[in-house]
Amino acid sequence: MNNALEINGLTKTYDRFRLDNISFSLPEGSIMGFIGENGAGKTTTIKLILNIIRRDEGEIKIFGRDNLIDEAELKQDIGVVLDDINFPESMTPRSINKFMRHIYRRWDQHAFFDYLDKFALPQRKELKSFSRGMKLKLSIAVAMSHQAKLLILDEPTSGLDPVVRDEILDIFLEFIQNEQHSIFLSTHITSDIEKIADYITFIHQGRLVFVEETNELLNRYGILKCGLQDFEQLEPGSVLGYRKNRFGVEALVERAKFKGYTVDDASIEDIMLFIIRGEKK
Repeated sequence: MNNALEINGLTKTYDRFRLDNISFSLPEGSIMGFIGENGAGKTTTIKLILNIIRRDEGEIKIFGRDNLIDEAELKQDIGVVLDDINFPESMTPRSINKFMRHIYRRWDQHAFFDYLDKFALPQRKELKSFSRGMKLKLSIAVAMSHQAKLLILDEPTSGLDPVVRDEILDIFLEFIQNEQHSIFLSTHITSDIEKIADYITFIHQGRLVFVEETNELLNRYGILKCGLQDFEQLEPGSVLGYRKNRFGVEALVERAKFKGYTVDDASIEDIMLFIIRGEKK
């Protein structure tokens, strides 16, 4: 299987933060959810992939090609949605269409106007009159309209109502029906990732915690609920994180190690919170 994106040993150091030796790969035809708390390094990683900032160490390959050496060619194959739209406020979607025809060789204005209709976006209004949600939908329309093979998305559904979010997730799923298409999706809305992601990459404080297939991740971990006395008898290291409450203890565990116990399902959000904020045994 070919990879749409490969990252090896990626490192970037600032005064108070270090993205530390991150490595993972995104297979073609897949969606990867990229999760972590605010400040974990998600946006830094995306900016490094897009060469908005320069890496200190490591390697980034997109479709097997170096993102620095082949940057201009590779960006023809990438659709990007960042947390802010980078068009002047005086532009309209119609003027953006004219502009983008000179940027992308495969710009498809019919697809662009179809997305505008689907998202109920006016063609002739200036961006300064758009809400944050409207600007986000416009960014998605632009990213999807030049026959990109890889979508890189930073919080693409943030600020959208649940109905529109669900519609956009369906569009992403439709996009990857083509096995040469892939999506790298950074978001704090973990329920969206559970719906569509094939893989989860989790970083915390600039370091990689895990890269897992979504189904395997949800099947592997669960939440053990027990009394404090029973909890004290558990082996150190068998619990990834726990929290006490007035009824006893809730702990994130690997199901396979607790076959004789009742272990409830854990969501991706549960797994994140127990690992980041839970106490350690």
